[in-house]
Amino acid sequence: MNAQPTLLPASPHRWIIPAICAILCLALGTASGLLTASSIATWYAPLQKPPGTPPSWVFGPVWTALYLMMGVGLGRLILRKNTRAVTTFLAHFILNLAWTPVFFGAHLPWAALAIIVTMIFLLALTIRQSLSGPHCDPIAAALITPTLIWVCYATWLNAGIAWLNR
Repeated sequence: MNAQPTLLPASPHRWIIPAICAILCLALGTASGLLTASSIATWYAPLQKPPGTPPSWVFGPVWTALYLMMGVGLGRLILRKNTRAVTTFLAHFILNLAWTPVFFGAHLPWAALAIIVTMIFLLALTIRQSLSGPHCDPIAAALITPTLIWVCYATWLNAGIAWLNR
């Protein structure tokens, strides 16, 4: 049975750690994307893509929102001292940052597919760890869940591109 989450610390500064985490997640995610932005027009655009592929301009706003939500969720997990969920989240986030250079920079969609499938597992585990134990935080889990949904969709796109362009 899940434990009831305790309230976050009553400090008026309890928003600082989630805000810092949100800014860091966004900054690191943006940096990862900017490193390979030139590949979108030169390598990605001419690729065959699976049905349901959105226009390229959609990815920036979606990832901006996801990075901010993930960061707030991470900050909440840090405040709750949920070290298992924080550690699992950070493992996912490292892979998240690696995916873009592998896919867009190295042009290795099959290797990127292995990374993104691992990300699904780590995100699901982070959400599960966020919902269980004395340090649980359902709000953090809810903030991270849209990333899991998007990464599942992105896995479809990654797999389709890998298959169609083999």
